[in-house]
Amino acid sequence: MAAKWTKESALSELARLATTCQELATLRPLGAEHSRWLFQCITMLQEVFGQRSTYFIESARIKWSEATEFHREEFDWARGLLLAAADQLGRSDLDSVYAGKNTAPESSAILRIINLAEVKLRKAIRTKPELENAVQDAFENLLIGADVVYSREAEHIEYSSKTYIPDFTVAKLELAIEIKLCNREGREKEIVAEINDDIAAYKTKCGNLIFAVYNLGFIRDGDRFIGSFEEHTGVIVRVIKH
Repeated sequence: MAAKWTKESALSELARLATTCQELATLRPLGAEHSRWLFQCITMLQEVFGQRSTYFIESARIKWSEATEFHREEFDWARGLLLAAADQLGRSDLDSVYAGKNTAPESSAILRIINLAEVKLRKAIRTKPELENAVQDAFENLLIGADVVYSREAEHIEYSSKTYIPDFTVAKLELAIEIKLCNREGREKEIVAEINDDIAAYKTKCGNLIFAVYNLGFIRDGDRFIGSFEEHTGVIVRVIKH
């Protein structure tokens, strides 16, 4: 936990972030002020509550849409998260609310990688991919461009008489990244089964997992798809629409 925080200063910052969140709801999502607030929010929640806390994990799961009709809803949800965090801290002390050992720079790095999948991946793919490998190659180019030190298909995890190989691993973040392509009818159910299997296996070696599912229109309800995995701590799932 960062030594700079006291209970009083943390409560004050939560209140400020919640108020700013309300104000930002009138501005363009993913703009400069929004991004600045988002990184302040993520960093503060990590430093005070820890990377393994519900508040940090849920803040990283917020799907910031560029669609106007979802803009207010997302900010309302984020404000509720901050207020709930303040409620818990108000009843407790800093030591008792902290859950996690990773540092703020590591948390920021995970957030950057989530952003690559959620915001940059679609822009990096010029034509509709036919093979999963094409999406993996595009994501690898993003990792290289962002100076992320990673390994591709290098980690072999033995679990339940099978060998699992994550698409990418970032050792210093205890992070495994898996890229999926939903390109036909019936593939959605297969991906759900694959992700559940991967979670069980990868969690034996990695504390943090990111699944990026590139959707060619066969996953019709992305929120429902993601919701089935949200009970897993340290697991982030994103559906990227082509």
